[in-house]
Amino acid sequence: VQLQAFGGGLVQAGGSLRLSCAASGRTFSNYIVGWFRQAPGKERKFVAGIRWSTNTYYVDGDQGRFTISRDYAKNTVYLQMNNLKPEDTAVYYCAAGEGIFGIVSAINAYDYWGQGTLVTVSS
Repeated sequence: VQLQAFGGGLVQAGGSLRLSCAASGRTFSNYIVGWFRQAPGKERKFVAGIRWSTNTYYVDGDQGRFTISRDYAKNTVYLQMNNLKPEDTAVYYCAAGEGIFGIVSAINAYDYWGQGTLVTVSS
């Protein structure tokens, strides 16, 4: 599975972005898919994840701002981010894991990673 993440950019605080994670090579409908982010000098951290299309997971406190969803027909997972804050600035990575019952928030649950897309939120 090859993953391509896109949709990042520069946005003012309070603005919105929708990130996309498109899979190619094979369908990833039975994979867990997660979004992680890594700010300069910091560790990569979990942002949101999805198992099938109904089980969604978020970092505590972000659930009201971020929404993860998937489109099976397009083999794509989205991360809608609203009310963005400067501290959301980071490179965002999508990842897919073959273990459908893996721990969605754990980096080692994922087997495939996209190249990352930069999100910059100005104050």
